Amino acid sequence: MNDQSGERPIDTAADFKRDRLIIVASSLGTVFEWYDFFLYGILAALIGRLFFPIDNPTAATLASLATFGAGFGVRPIGAMLFGHYGDRIGRKYTFLITITLMGAATALIGFLPTYAQAGLWAPALLVGLRLLQGLALGGEYGGAAIYVGEHAPKNRRGEYTSWIQISVAGGFLLCLIVVLTTRSLMTTEQFDQWGWRIPFLLSLVMLAISVYIRMQLSESPVFKEMKEAGKTSKNPIVEAFSDKSNIGNILVALFGVSAGLTVVYYTSQFGTLYFLTGTAGVSEKETLIYLALGAIFAAPFYVLFGMLSDRIGRKKLLLIGYALSILLIFPLFHLMANGANPALARATAANPVTLELPECEFRIFARTQTEECAKALGFLTKRGIAYERQTAESVTLVVGDTRVEGFNEDAFAAALKSAGYPEKADPAEKQRWKIVFAVFAIITLSAMTYGQVAAILVELFPAKVRYTSMSIPYHIGTGYFGGFLPFIQQLIVVRTGDPFAGLWYTIGVVAMAFIVSAIWLPETRHRDIRA
Repeated sequence: MNDQSGERPIDTAADFKRDRLIIVASSLGTVFEWYDFFLYGILAALIGRLFFPIDNPTAATLASLATFGAGFGVRPIGAMLFGHYGDRIGRKYTFLITITLMGAATALIGFLPTYAQAGLWAPALLVGLRLLQGLALGGEYGGAAIYVGEHAPKNRRGEYTSWIQISVAGGFLLCLIVVLTTRSLMTTEQFDQWGWRIPFLLSLVMLAISVYIRMQLSESPVFKEMKEAGKTSKNPIVEAFSDKSNIGNILVALFGVSAGLTVVYYTSQFGTLYFLTGTAGVSEKETLIYLALGAIFAAPFYVLFGMLSDRIGRKKLLLIGYALSILLIFPLFHLMANGANPALARATAANPVTLELPECEFRIFARTQTEECAKALGFLTKRGIAYERQTAESVTLVVGDTRVEGFNEDAFAAALKSAGYPEKADPAEKQRWKIVFAVFAIITLSAMTYGQVAAILVELFPAKVRYTSMSIPYHIGTGYFGGFLPFIQQLIVVRTGDPFAGLWYTIGVVAMAFIVSAIWLPETRHRDIRA
């Protein structure tokens, strides 16, 4: 395959064959990289049992590091590290390094011994590989988005870069397909014993494909032009944060762009996953099928909205997406719940639940609760039961006319069952079209807020510090606003007793992003990105 990129003068007409290679190489690598990252999240429950036994406090601490380190601490560090090299040595070689690091770390997870086989070495090694994954992810997105954006014709930049956005959803979808297929080819016992390794080991194949394709590319024309003119940055981090106007754009990218799109995206994927399996009582396998169907139906909208942003503007479309998300998130989740488990809604109306308990600490990051009242809160939250909290000296569950003194899981479950609360969704009552439509609609909202974002971030920052300037706010936003979403939502649910109340976190962050973007985000689609 001949080198097809880097020869066209910047911002001229598209060459389909050349541009197809650029888009495929960048997007496919991003698909595989996000596949690697999502895989751990989807198999987290099983991996937790295999690597982090709850009776070992050291292993429990390592579990927290594995969960939070890759999402919060390491991704911004990766953004600074690879942003520095992306602005100094080039876009192409930097995102070759990130994809290799991510693929190798993921594949190695498939070879790790479990806790039963190697003791504490097993979770320690897993944590190390998870941190490498987070480090690599911090550099991948910025490199791929910039590489495509700097090749795209000026009037099609939103369309071209939207393929990077769809590749994030594609990574999630590919992960779902591989996990579901692997599960279907063996028994549950076989998957739990050794089959879970297969999706991780497949990363080696994906890594080979993506590296081969990316090796066919040459450097971005914008970077080549800067390098030939001797205008590349000597110290990208210092230069990015020493310019007041650039600092302002970094803050807008963080609070107005990254934070908003991230919570919508995480709500459409992980929020939906946890809601259906927890609150609605749908099996994990069935939930993954709904998510896969929703992602397939909604995937084309990422490109559609990217193309639309080339016509009507990035900012306008982003604000419309934020506004619709604020208006529709609650109705769509109620529709989903109604379609998945209507018996739960009937029981809630007929026999409301009250939990009497003293003041106690619910440890949101703990795998198990120690206080009796915290265990009661966790039990109801996990079951998706709406309840009213009342202060009392001891724990008492009140369901209709039934009172259960003290926390006892079996007694709580029996009282709820007798009051009509289902342990899981009844297949005969499900209205599956409502679930699929709600999932599709939520992912489409994500596409509306996400599809044009790569173009916005590429256009927002000057070329010489672009990799650094866009990667840092993007990964702080995705790591913190998105990464903490499940835990903040759970805490809100525990405090309020309303299984839908956690969605207020999504609404609040999106409202903040709407205000910041409406006031401070400029329209960028006509900018010259060579400057």
